[in-house]
Amino acid sequence: MKKLLIGLSVLFVLFLTACSGTESASGTTEDGKTEIIFWHAMGGELEASVNEIVDNYNKSQDKYTVKPVYQGSYEESLTKLKTVAGTEDAPAVTQIFEAGTKQMIDSGNVQPVQKFIDEENYDTSQWEENISSYYQVDGEQYSMPFNSSTPVLVYNKDAFEKAGLDPENAPRTYSELKDAAEKLTIKEGDQTSQYGLSILNYGWFFEELLATQGGMYVDNENGRSGEATKAAFNDEKGQKVFELISDMHEAGTFYNVGQTWDDMRAAFQSETITMMLDSSAGVKGLVDNADFEVGVAYLPHPDGVDPQGVVIGGASLWMAKDISEKQEQASWDFMKYLSTPEVQAKWHVESGYFAINPAAYKEDLVKQEWEEYPQLKVTVDQLHDTVSSPATQGALISIFPEARQQIVTGMESLYQGTDPKEALDKAAAEVDTVLEKGSRSR
Repeated sequence: MKKLLIGLSVLFVLFLTACSGTESASGTTEDGKTEIIFWHAMGGELEASVNEIVDNYNKSQDKYTVKPVYQGSYEESLTKLKTVAGTEDAPAVTQIFEAGTKQMIDSGNVQPVQKFIDEENYDTSQWEENISSYYQVDGEQYSMPFNSSTPVLVYNKDAFEKAGLDPENAPRTYSELKDAAEKLTIKEGDQTSQYGLSILNYGWFFEELLATQGGMYVDNENGRSGEATKAAFNDEKGQKVFELISDMHEAGTFYNVGQTWDDMRAAFQSETITMMLDSSAGVKGLVDNADFEVGVAYLPHPDGVDPQGVVIGGASLWMAKDISEKQEQASWDFMKYLSTPEVQAKWHVESGYFAINPAAYKEDLVKQEWEEYPQLKVTVDQLHDTVSSPATQGALISIFPEARQQIVTGMESLYQGTDPKEALDKAAAEVDTVLEKGSRSR
């Protein structure tokens, strides 16, 4: 009886381990291959694409086996990683969103891929500089870009034509944006059936509208020349963004869509809104699901400003620190495979994310895709036209999720009539407090 109980206990522990959702960093397969675990946050159709890419990699060579494990959203994946980082249960490779970059660097549980770049003199010039630079600090590459996107202006070409606007020339400046939105807005008595513009209440879009002006989110060159200590986004450049939203909402041409991406896209597809900011990765889905012709254009900027471009969003791949040499080589070999033109072409076409290796755009697969979806090329052109600077490189702070929420609160207060400068100053003060607490805790 005692042996039976012990046996059942062992089985129960094994069952719990199997159901825990965590996988150890690696092991050795029965055929002697080094196995590594790859945590990612790509769900739905994207998970199927990731699984296929990994399967192709595993079949392409006979030394390593990669096991992909979906861990939920970006936030969920990062939270799970914190609980196992530095232990044998940590994955060898993890996909982390761009807002978690500083947290990963400060954690001490990862190693920069620069080590492997230097060891074999790997040519990183094949990577898209405006993407890879986000994950660099003082010239050191900390992680390998994987899925990257930027915001674009998406608009209803049919609605433009009905309103007497040129569907091939979307507004570029704020004044052009306001003018177009006014012409596109349709009111029937006290009711508005169609709005000119919507911007999701999401901090990322504010960051982008700030960066294209050359504006800094935090001090010390966006936290890249030194530790960020104060918010810098509540300057004249940041105020222009909040003033745009406030002015258009007051004029009745701006639609408050809330914080949910699906709600925003549904409003666009139902023609409740005719222009919106969206991720470049969402463009293909919008084109496929719309009953009208979808246009894509560069991010608008204030009048009199020479636009600097955009900051990349998305995620990159990080390598765990305390793994064996074989596990390191497996992880690095997998990363190099992912960045090949052929793999990146497949990823770009299936996901809508940029190719981190621009040579992918010359692949026949991409050329055919662009013929069917010329909107995708616009997103790539905007990225290539971006001027590399601390502004477009993006802010480097460990409290990015909290900072973004303060911007959301500020945006939402605009709809209640709060003065733009007051709303932005309050958000900045809250971010300053969180930054100060973070510096004291280190």
